[in-house]
Amino acid sequence: MTTRERAYARANNQRAAQYTELWIIGRPEDIAAMVQAASATGRLAFVSAPTPMGGDDTRHRRYLRLRNH
Repeated sequence: MTTRERAYARANNQRAAQYTELWIIGRPEDIAAMVQAASATGRLAFVSAPTPMGGDDTRHRRYLRLRNH
């Protein structure tokens, strides 16, 4: 591995270590409460649009990216 490749790998690891990525599955009102709490603490970096689970399942799924600091 070259010096450039090592530096690039280290930078990517540091960037990845800054965030926690989660898939949240639950009732829309429960997910909304979690998103609001994450937003209020300043940790919410990204949230996807709600996606229905499908079929008879009334739950939704959302992707969250939270800051670790």
